[in-house]
Amino acid sequence: MTAKVNSFQDQSLFSITWPLFIEITLHMSMGIFATLILSGYSDNAVAGVGVANQIINIFILVFNVTAIGATILIGQNLGANQLSKARRLAKSAFGVNFWVGIAMSLVVFAFGGVFLKVYGLSGEVYVYAHTFLTITGLSLFLEAISLALSAVLRSYGHTKETMVVTVIMNVIGVIGYLIAIKGLFGFPITGVTGVSYAIIVARVFIIVALFYFVYKRLALKFHIKDIFVIDKADVKGLLSIGVPSAGENLSYQLSQVMITSFVAIIGNEALAARVYILNISMVCFLFTMAIAQGTQLLVARYIGAKQFERALKRGLKTLKISMVVSGVVSLAFALIGEPVLRIFTDDPKIIAIALPVLWAIVFIEPGRAMNIVLMGSLKSVGDVRFPVVIGIICMWGVAVLFSYLFGISLGLGLLGVWLAQGIDEWVRGLFAMRRWISQPWLRKKKVVEPVSM
Repeated sequence: MTAKVNSFQDQSLFSITWPLFIEITLHMSMGIFATLILSGYSDNAVAGVGVANQIINIFILVFNVTAIGATILIGQNLGANQLSKARRLAKSAFGVNFWVGIAMSLVVFAFGGVFLKVYGLSGEVYVYAHTFLTITGLSLFLEAISLALSAVLRSYGHTKETMVVTVIMNVIGVIGYLIAIKGLFGFPITGVTGVSYAIIVARVFIIVALFYFVYKRLALKFHIKDIFVIDKADVKGLLSIGVPSAGENLSYQLSQVMITSFVAIIGNEALAARVYILNISMVCFLFTMAIAQGTQLLVARYIGAKQFERALKRGLKTLKISMVVSGVVSLAFALIGEPVLRIFTDDPKIIAIALPVLWAIVFIEPGRAMNIVLMGSLKSVGDVRFPVVIGIICMWGVAVLFSYLFGISLGLGLLGVWLAQGIDEWVRGLFAMRRWISQPWLRKKKVVEPVSM
């Protein structure tokens, strides 16, 4: 048993991160591929699905409350040699997300049109957005369960398994998209409706596969009673970590809703350009996302094992690597901006709007890397309120306020919106750096001492 615990504490960042990198790359590529396929179908479909996805992402953040809490608490308990508690937390996370997922699916299905009215959409863009939101919203409970199961596997270091699931899910999704948009295999072209159902099929597969891997790798079985009998202490612990942690992301998504409404004022071309730019920018920070998640898992274990100096150095080393890589990748995209944009669209108005924004991304990405890496690491040590407080203040006081000022009032359009978000990322990143160096784990202790048996 001791050897097993040591393996949790001493697992390398590379062994955790490379499967995460592939998984995140494939996950992001699904969105990029869907956008690419839809762009050949209709730019209005791209704009509508892009807006609908923002709403979907807000509800996914609700599911991430439990997933984030499970990732951190299971990791800390593994590091502290509290293995039975770690397994109990896994079952509790599953039970909580099952019920939250059911509730959110019903909410999206019933009130999807109400949510879309916030953006002021009309015509074809609204029709496409409503179709996508209504159909995919019904399967949100599957997404909730998959997030909980993925968090459990990652907490135990089984990132290869979640990578394999993502690979197969992407294959299913790609085939579904091609059938829906291109009429592959002689099927009728069903457009956004077909794409939506393809997502549901992919989500069903991922649930079955994750249940299999959880049982195969962890010998952990889930039963019907696990959704009715949930440990209250576990729920409290998951929420105490997850709510503030997810609060930062929730604030970000809500601020993006407001910012998107500003972009809609600028025009449909700007709205479509924003979707294309978001897909390109995701490629710029996908390495940062992977190495930040791997670091978050390791830092949680180091804190559980009281290896505080090791946690401090790991965060700073990851920060340096991620800032350099994200800066280089974003610069490369800026240099070849027009050919990349022409992969998505031939509309000269959209390309003219998007090109200057690619250069703004070069300024943004190193700050975003600082923000992602260190805010995630702070959550792992139990310092969960700081990220959400700084996030709410900066996202709304900087990103939203200056997006309107630069983009609408000063007439800089989409470029002004992106510059405002860049300032936001850097400000939050610098706050996170100062907090990390202060070693907040000296004041925060989330894992109690192991009980002698």
